[in-house]
This record gives sequence, structure tokens and C-alpha cells, in this order.
Amino acid sequence: MSIKGSWLSHYPETIATEIDIPNIALPQMLKDTAEKYPQNSAISFYGRKFTYQELQGAVTAFASALQNNGVKKGDRVALMLPNCPQYVISYFGALTAGAIVTQVNPMSVERELEHIFTDSGAETIVVFDALYPKVKSVQSKSSLKNVVAVSLQPSGQEFAPDYTFETFMGSAKQSFQPVSFDPANDVAILQYTGGTTGRSKGAMLTHRNIFANVLQSYEFFKETMKVGQEKCLTVIPLFHVFGMTSCMNLSIYTAAESIMLPRFDLEEVLNTIKNEQPTIFPGVPTMYVAITNHPEAEKYGISSIETCNSGSAPMPVELMKEFEGKTGSKILEGYGLSEASPTTHCNPPFADRKPGSVGIGFPSTEYKIVDLASGTEELPAGELGEIILKGPQVMKGYWNMPEETANTLRDGWLFTGDIGKMDEDGYLYIVDRKKDMIIASGFNIYPRDVEEVLYEHPSVQEAVVIGVPDPYRGETVKAVLVLKAGKEATEEEIKAYCKENMASYKVPTIVEFREQLPKTAVGKILRRSLRDEVKN
Repeated sequence: MSIKGSWLSHYPETIATEIDIPNIALPQMLKDTAEKYPQNSAISFYGRKFTYQELQGAVTAFASALQNNGVKKGDRVALMLPNCPQYVISYFGALTAGAIVTQVNPMSVERELEHIFTDSGAETIVVFDALYPKVKSVQSKSSLKNVVAVSLQPSGQEFAPDYTFETFMGSAKQSFQPVSFDPANDVAILQYTGGTTGRSKGAMLTHRNIFANVLQSYEFFKETMKVGQEKCLTVIPLFHVFGMTSCMNLSIYTAAESIMLPRFDLEEVLNTIKNEQPTIFPGVPTMYVAITNHPEAEKYGISSIETCNSGSAPMPVELMKEFEGKTGSKILEGYGLSEASPTTHCNPPFADRKPGSVGIGFPSTEYKIVDLASGTEELPAGELGEIILKGPQVMKGYWNMPEETANTLRDGWLFTGDIGKMDEDGYLYIVDRKKDMIIASGFNIYPRDVEEVLYEHPSVQEAVVIGVPDPYRGETVKAVLVLKAGKEATEEEIKAYCKENMASYKVPTIVEFREQLPKTAVGKILRRSLRDEVKN
């Protein structure tokens, strides 16, 4: 199938398939919105509202404080915060000062923090006060000099940070000195990947990469998006690249209100929907599972949500049907990765949506399927191979890792490590990660194929499938399940159900039931953790 294949025909004339990216840095995006919509609400956080004018003022003050504390263009400023107004202020304040934002997962342990701090060379960090002791325990092994602690409520802990957020904001002794940018080359974000194939890598995303993805997102959704009128439920962590772009940055570009919650708590989310009436809800499958299984979800006014963008993990088809049947919302499943700022594909709001597919390419995005062995042979529609892509949102490379960069970026193409296929219409289907494929008795088994069947079982709420060592087959299939509240099932019942609905070589030989599955902060099931349990 041609790179510029039939998928482009799905675009209406009103949606551009190629877009020009203005040569501006991310702080200019916020400044433009603040000038055009100064009194629009930018952030809603537990009833406290921040207008775009107020946000811009706080960002400039933070940037000035950074400069006063010795932060120069190109220095790294780490953020280790839950979703809160201080995150947005710190993020854009650091960028305004010319610094590179290093996003840090607040759930990281000391060993992971030491690697990120050492690798990035960050000298300043803005951290949630409850996590301050964890940062201090590794500070002596890093380049950290300035530690700014953010308190969202009294923590009960006694410590003396270098600065509280408030004292840091007031530390500027001179007015802000503007910084010049080269958006195409200046790195804005170091987005550390999960490190599933080794030590965590910092994807270098330039100002142009991230702004391009914002423009691509807007162009793709503009027929269903009202500038200056939308409300985005922002519960996906902003330190995650999906939340950063689809919630924070797209909201700022479209002058939308970002309704922030620091974590996904089902009752809190439902009450927030009831009280704030968001119109957009970017989420992950586990969030939709929780809402779908709430017995009174419809009573919380969830019909206010017009669009749900699902990303970060595959969306089981049965779950999508059940959620939409209950809520009346439309879920548009998409695909992306940290190295692409992140979004490259989505089911279009303006054309056919195909459940099970992640849709078609974003404007100015090219993609194809290549053979797994060499990565040089383009495969026809329907055949499985590695997904490779290119576009203005693709990273500059990995921070201080030239070999990893050369292996991932080849001849202008980003090799994703994901296995997928395209249909005749150019819709992309994600099958699995290359490393997640199970090889049992010579058969290639893709966990998602098995998981899709398991999700159709009436008692199963969550399912994950992994390969475990087997002396005869090499590997065999293990299913780890969480059952719905009040439902029961036995290992024998699950195996019998699978035998009726899939080829015999795919049927799990081991079925384990758990109360919950290990997940990332964004709610993505940690398949790697389950595999590590087997190794240990």
C-alpha cells in the first residue's frame, strides 16, 4: 500500500491533509491565547479558577524567578507533580526562560530518580511536597541545586525545602529578560520512556515537535471543537505525554478550560463531571472500565461529554460498545508514542470509525508497515509487520544516546517497535509490541488477540495476557484476570470459553485471578510487571 494511500481520501475538503507549522515556540502559543481570550477560564482546580491573563502573569513571574536563580537557556528544570495549576505555571515558566522541561513520574522510586536526574543534568526541580524526602535522598548523587516544593494541602510533614512554590515565585529581583528561540532545534521537553527494554531514555521533543502535534490535533478535530468554549476533563497525568498534549497544550491552543484532578478517583471524577460538565474527556481504557461498571454512572450527567479520546493502551472493542451504550459519548481511539509528541493516528470524527482500529494518520503524518526482520520491505494491506512513521511531531532523538537514536530513527522514519497492520482503507490496527509477542511451539501469539476474547466474557472486568517459560512449548500463555464485582468464574470455565472462541494454540494454559492489576500512573496495565514476577 502506498505511503500516501487511500486513507487520505477519508479527509473532507475542510480538513487539511498537510499543514504548515509556524516557526514559534510554545510560550508564544500561551501568550497568543492570553491576549485573545484574557478572561476565559484556563484552569479549574477544586473550584479555584485561573483566567488566561492570570496564568500568563504567573508564568512570566516563574520564568523571572528561574532566571534570578541562575537558570539559563538550555538548562534542565525537572517537574515532579500531580495535575495542579502549579504544574502548568512551572511547565510554561521553564519554557519561557528557555529551559528544557524534564518530566518526572511522581511514582518513580529513588533508583529511577537518580538515573533521570543524573542523565538529564537537571539543576532545578519543582516537586510535590509529599515527595520532597524522596528527592532529597538522591540529591547528593545528582546535579540538583534548587528544590521548589509545592503544597496542595497541609502534609503533616516537617521539612525545610530550598523554596516553597510561593517563596520561589517571589524571589525574582528583576524583570524577566526575553529569550530567543529556534523552535525547530531547541529542545522543549525531555520525555523519559518507561525503560522496558533497558534504562529509561529521554526523548528530545522540540518546540516545533510539540506545537506541530497540537496543530495536527486541532486540524483533525476542528469540526467538532468550538474554540473558546470547550471544557477538558484533565485527569490523565500531565507528566505523561498524552496528557501534556491532548489535555494541557491543546486546551491552551483552543482557549479551553482545563478541569484538573490530581488522580483518577471514580467518585471524584463522576462528581466533577456532574458539577463542571466537561465536553471533552481524554482517557485510557481502565478509566472507561471504571465508569462503565459504576451502577449509577448515568445519573452524574456524563452525557455532557461529547468526545472521549482513548489512548496509551489498546481499547477492547466490547468495552467501547458498553461504555458508549451507557453514556451516549463517542470514543475515538488513537495511537501515539512518546517519541512522536505523542499522537500520530486517531479514528476520525469526520469519517468512518472502525472499532478495534486506531484510525488514520494525522495531517502531515506518513506511515507504513514493514517486515519484522529487516524493516526494509513494505508490506501489503492485511499483513502484520512493524509500524514506522514520519512527520513534524517526531522527536529530535534520545538525549545523550546516539546509538539508540540511530537505531530508532532511520532514513527519516521512526521505527516504533509496535506490530500492526493496515486494511485496504489505510486504517491502522495495533496488534502488540514486538517484545510482547509470545512464541509457543513455533506459533506467534499476540496477547491482544487473546485479551479481546477474554473481555467479551460476561464476568471479566480486566484482562492481561503474558508469555511464561514452558519446557515443552518454549513459552505458554498465561491470563491474569480481574472479575467484575459480584461475578464469579473458575479457571476451567475461562479455558473452556477460550477454546470455543480462539485457535487452540492461543488458549491460556494458566489462568490467575486477582483483585487488581499493576498499573502505571496513567492507568495503563503494566504487562512488564507481571512478566518480571515470573522471572523472579
